[in-house]
Amino acid sequence: MQARNAALRRPSEADAVFDTHPEVSLDFRHVREALQDGYQKPFLLVDSSIIRNKARRFKAAMPRVQPHYAVKANPDPRVLRTLIEEGVGFEIASISELDLLLGLGVPAAEIFYSNPMKSRAYLEYAASRGVEWYVLDSVEELRKIASVKPDAKMYVRIDTPNIGSDWPLAGKFGTHAAEIRGIIDEAVTLGADLAGVTFHVGSQCRNPQNWRVGIERAGKVFDDMRRAGLAPRLLNIGGGYPVRHLKPIPSIEIIADVVNEAIAELPHDIRVMAEPGRYLVSDAAYFVCRVVGTATRNGKRWMYWDAGMFGGMIEITEGLRYEILSDRRGPSIPWSIAGPTCDSVDILVHEEMLPEDIQEGDYIYVPNAGAYTTAYASNFNGFPLPDVKMV
Repeated sequence: MQARNAALRRPSEADAVFDTHPEVSLDFRHVREALQDGYQKPFLLVDSSIIRNKARRFKAAMPRVQPHYAVKANPDPRVLRTLIEEGVGFEIASISELDLLLGLGVPAAEIFYSNPMKSRAYLEYAASRGVEWYVLDSVEELRKIASVKPDAKMYVRIDTPNIGSDWPLAGKFGTHAAEIRGIIDEAVTLGADLAGVTFHVGSQCRNPQNWRVGIERAGKVFDDMRRAGLAPRLLNIGGGYPVRHLKPIPSIEIIADVVNEAIAELPHDIRVMAEPGRYLVSDAAYFVCRVVGTATRNGKRWMYWDAGMFGGMIEITEGLRYEILSDRRGPSIPWSIAGPTCDSVDILVHEEMLPEDIQEGDYIYVPNAGAYTTAYASNFNGFPLPDVKMV
């Protein structure tokens, strides 16, 4: 019986990929120091040294893969300058992001326009500013790009499994296998430079094998391109690299083991890049807000923050389970947490176990919140945007 119980406790092969390497977060003492200067409104406190560390760690894990930061994750110019200094490239989804990068001196030819659906006006502007690389996932988008910029370098986004990702991204984007032939044929007909393949495994992907499947599928598309007379030379393995919150994650080193093996047989003239966003900035920051009031309704406890789904915390409503910290140490009880606006949808979570003695004026601390917080925030209802402060 003892031997059988020991076997039951032995980690499975699948479990062995999780939490194998230490993850570094912003030192909480920096939050204390920032609060000594006073508090006016919610803020994100970012440590640029951690961003540098994450960029170097990514490149060390996958030497052949050039990271191109997804600007949408956190477009603060100080964050972007840090990544520029670390030799990281960039991918964009809009011309506003393009202008931001150009203003920082990033060469347009090294900016990848990775939004699969772009307006004609945005395409014309990007082309006029010197952007060369454009993604597509349909025949219609290929025609649109070619009509605006006949010499554009294009890469097709293919569908790939999102199993094991907290937010599957398949569905809205990604061409399916049966449609790829038509895209290739149209590129040949138009004389378009269909030069690469990309995919996305889903946000917060905790299944490294998704990258292997994506790379294998890309390899088959490369074969089809070559047979059609095209010259593929780009593989973009997308984003999805997870960061630590409450769930166990595979480290970038574990993911790299899968990726490095999968790309080892690719020809040397195939450029390999990735689009990390959350991975590079999330761990570098704490989000700090304040309790504006509490209430008891129908025997249930409610807590209201000065930053809700419109003020930076929208990903909680989408299922991201942040760690939520308080200075209180009372027994934990279930709370419903809401934002300050008058909109009834501004409810972050129900049944969140937090100290029962939390009260008006208390600070709330959310670690590893450097991505998709301030970038999502709005002035809805007249509430101010959070500040971004750098260590």
